[in-house]
Amino acid sequence: MNQINDIEEIYIDNYKIVYKYLLANSHNKDVAEELTQETFYRAVKNINNFKGDSKISSWLCQIAKNLWLAEIKRNKHFKEIDEKDIVISDYDVLASEDKINLYKKIQQLDTETRDVIYLRLSGELTFKEISEIMNKTESWVRVTFYRGKEKLKLKENIENERKQRL
Repeated sequence: MNQINDIEEIYIDNYKIVYKYLLANSHNKDVAEELTQETFYRAVKNINNFKGDSKISSWLCQIAKNLWLAEIKRNKHFKEIDEKDIVISDYDVLASEDKINLYKKIQQLDTETRDVIYLRLSGELTFKEISEIMNKTESWVRVTFYRGKEKLKLKENIENERKQRL
């Protein structure tokens, strides 16, 4: 197989993972698409730098992460989640107001937990896909997701108790 076919295969096999990763972070389909294309462009330019000590999907998501961080620096409005750009799973049945409150609570979690929850909810990625992106074990991802959900439940219970006292 020649190099062009290898690159096409890499694109076909990993496009969805990279796109979902960027969508989960940006909450904006246009930005995710643009950065996904830029990710693969940079990967093609730098394919000789790939050492093979990680999965290609992890390497691509690292490129995507760096592009996303650069995008945040260029566009200050990405630091806060814009309500109109929130992308939620089709399976999510929360009311719009509840979704906004949920995402505000998620923003308060530590970075790794927040990333796992975003990738799972917004990106609709499997635990295995998330583990590949974050270069962690699938068990670590499952435990982090579970603990994150527990933290969110705890925050909700504390807020409900405050409301009852008033």
